[in-house]
Amino acid sequence: MNGDRQSDSLTESRAQLWQALDECDEIRAIAVVRRALGVAELKQPHDMDISAAEEVRAAGERVLLELIAPAQERVGSAWAANEITVAQEHAATAISERCVAAVADATAPALFGPFTGRVLVSCVDGEWHALPALLLSAVLRLRGWRVDYLGAQVPTEYLVAHAQRTRAQAVLLSSSIPTLLPGAHNAIASCQSVGVPVLAGGAAFGPEGRYARSMRAEWAKDARGAATLLDMSLPQPGEHAARLPDLDLPHLGDQEYTMIRRSKKQLVKQTLADVEEGFPEMRGYSEYQMERTVEDIDFIVGYLATAVYVDDEGLFTRFITWTADILAARGVPPLCLLPALDSLLVQLKDFPRAVGILHAARALLTPPPPA
Repeated sequence: MNGDRQSDSLTESRAQLWQALDECDEIRAIAVVRRALGVAELKQPHDMDISAAEEVRAAGERVLLELIAPAQERVGSAWAANEITVAQEHAATAISERCVAAVADATAPALFGPFTGRVLVSCVDGEWHALPALLLSAVLRLRGWRVDYLGAQVPTEYLVAHAQRTRAQAVLLSSSIPTLLPGAHNAIASCQSVGVPVLAGGAAFGPEGRYARSMRAEWAKDARGAATLLDMSLPQPGEHAARLPDLDLPHLGDQEYTMIRRSKKQLVKQTLADVEEGFPEMRGYSEYQMERTVEDIDFIVGYLATAVYVDDEGLFTRFITWTADILAARGVPPLCLLPALDSLLVQLKDFPRAVGILHAARALLTPPPPA
């Protein structure tokens, strides 16, 4: 019965928190979180026995993962559906971060006693979505770990240096942007080269963490999964941890990724010209619209290059499907992506893996012939 009451209470709290985030009301959002946590009932360390401390830790983890995290996922879905603006999404995310801090402050009295160990939590260089890493850090602290949370966009050399200086038992890397996978691969190999095991998480690493595993990192689906893996002790890197990317991904030996990456600027420029010719409406675009179009083409080339890097057409087709849905939600016909794909097919005709990926994406956008 107690579980049912908790479930009902969380359901009500989720609705209240979403309303506060939707209205960018930080004070109300934090109040919802504190009520869900039962912060008024928390005691000071000297008044708290082990069982009371465990109850507080469990309540904190539940609020983090079953209240704040789902509310933030809804924020992302609302932006994708064009129900909220970019500014609202940024404001809501900042409020979610404050909610995590509120949980950390309220549960601090329960975090006494020796640490389980010390780990480092960081976003991949270039990754600005830091909330998942922040949530993970908060959960691990509740589980008894000392956590060095480095935040967003951490250059690999500083990540490795900090891991060495603090003698971290593991590095936990977070990324939601697939185009950062080559950099993530470098970070994984660099950490392992100094003897620090790596646990990766986030949407960037693909379904069931397939890209993390191909890069010889451990993978966790969520914060609880990461905590479980840490408790089991991550395998230590081998003697030959320092390695070139094509040792993990032999297909890189064909140089397709390297050549696409080096010619990216020219590919974007030529694709823009071809799209303008195939989509005459562009000639009436404002300066802002043109800038966004260039940005979109840059993303298309970047995702294509990354799909070639990991040798998985699914990475690119998922991006194209997502982009088509975003465009449709904003009243832009998804078929406008076809001229860009056709231009890249011509420009990259001598790159068989890239061509196969582009054909797979094009097939998703092409309407079936009439019956």
